[in-house]
Amino acid sequence: MKRLARPWLIGITSFLAVLLAVFAGFQLNDTNPEIYHRPSVIDAWSWVVFYGFISALSVVSIFRPIPLALLGLAALFCIYEMATTAPGLYRNLFQADSFTMTGASMAPSRSEVELSREFFGALIGLIGITFLCWQTKKATRLVA
Repeated sequence: MKRLARPWLIGITSFLAVLLAVFAGFQLNDTNPEIYHRPSVIDAWSWVVFYGFISALSVVSIFRPIPLALLGLAALFCIYEMATTAPGLYRNLFQADSFTMTGASMAPSRSEVELSREFFGALIGLIGITFLCWQTKKATRLVA
């Protein structure tokens, strides 16, 4: 199946791929014990895989439509990550002294900062998946 994409769609998709690849790179820092209190290597690498997977889907979607079932699975992962990090965002918004997304340290007393970042990262991933789903549906209609 030939990919029929407009240049602006390729531009947005490329931006999404690069953005999520950068997010994956940032997650590598989550294993730094000088910054994070008892860092979890498994958690950090699961986020690297999460962002890397969506970034890879973005790259592939430039050349061919992604199966909607695979995009649905990626969306479920995004929703799962948002559900698991939402309590930290809630604490950051309503129970902390002041809302912040920039903490120099991830001490256990301010874990809601990292959870807020992860929530919004998963939300950006979900928005990206939604865009890829729309793009795939549009491309399938144009080719069929």
